[in-house]
Amino acid sequence: MGGAMSNSSSNGGEVAGVRGDRQLLNSLSFSRRSFLTKTSCFGAFYSLAKLIPLPALAAELAIDSRVSPTPIVDKGFASVRKIGNGLYATISDPSKGTTTICNGGFLAGREGALLIEGFISPAGASFQMDALRMVSQVPVKGALDTHYHYDHSMGNSFYGANGVPLWAHATAAQRMVDNYVPLQGADKQAALGPFEKRVKDAKSDAQRQHAQSDLNAVTGLFQVANTSVVSLPNHPIDPAKLPMSIDLGGLTGVMESYPGHSGTDILVRVPDQNVVYTGDLLFSGWYPVCFDEKATVSGWRDTLKKFAGFDKDTLFVPGHGQICGQEGIASIREVFDDIAGQAEKMYQAGVPAEEAQHRYVVPEKFKNFPVFAWGFTIGPAIAKLYAEWQGK
Repeated sequence: MGGAMSNSSSNGGEVAGVRGDRQLLNSLSFSRRSFLTKTSCFGAFYSLAKLIPLPALAAELAIDSRVSPTPIVDKGFASVRKIGNGLYATISDPSKGTTTICNGGFLAGREGALLIEGFISPAGASFQMDALRMVSQVPVKGALDTHYHYDHSMGNSFYGANGVPLWAHATAAQRMVDNYVPLQGADKQAALGPFEKRVKDAKSDAQRQHAQSDLNAVTGLFQVANTSVVSLPNHPIDPAKLPMSIDLGGLTGVMESYPGHSGTDILVRVPDQNVVYTGDLLFSGWYPVCFDEKATVSGWRDTLKKFAGFDKDTLFVPGHGQICGQEGIASIREVFDDIAGQAEKMYQAGVPAEEAQHRYVVPEKFKNFPVFAWGFTIGPAIAKLYAEWQGK
């Protein structure tokens, strides 16, 4: 059964004027014909999900008075926990199911609520709405996709069907059209064939392992792409008008835009309580996904430096991984520093970018950090760094 596309209004009308995928995964040497891969990191998550157990809350967070010791609901694949006055975090455990995959949450004030993320499926969005209704009956002002990627937006149709305005970066809807619609009805063998060939033609064990991880990632994506409804945001947010405050009645969230992961990233800050819902600008205890055409390693590192300047007691709800404090920011900055350090040595030694992408060695201190797929994380990070240095 083929997938479909709709807008996110309550009538679910069809969207006209769909354009094909015109973009390339610049960091990997694939032609347009080889695969319409400028999609999302979802495929990697789907393939490796059961290998990524969620760590327990850090000891310092377990005793943080803002953080409830027990969730209000726990379905295995995700749980929802109170993390402040009117603030809740939805934290996914991919090893126990793929209903949500990413993290999210909601803000509930006296007069309204804001939901964060559409998740990977309508069932995931429904799970979060049900959790909201366990603690509040206020009207929902909107649901925010922190960025356009598949694992954060494919549940949007649930919101559309329930008349919830769907907010996202002004370019998110078109990015979804360009990147996901071409996958619907695409021939699976034609799409995966080039990736299978890369595994077969690999010249080293490292290249073969990396190629296999990429094949696993895109295979996982195809398992759901043809049955998904691409439901588009209908409340575009102009990043030039951010930051923007959202008054929910006794609770104010602030939407802010930062560069890094996708070119469409919007986070929600609650300054009064030192809580930030980061979307994928933060991967907590994981290697960051850097493959997007609009991802910028230098911009992302600058963003994380800004996060490090937030209050020392700031609580971060990451796009993936466990809730963390400033130690989580320090950790992902160390990961980027290590990638950049190894890449720079290879660049100075004249190692070609394509070869350098496969030479990176995961240090012992990061051995437990999941790497979804090499060509979605470390490989493109190194390729983008090379491009930045060559452009100077």
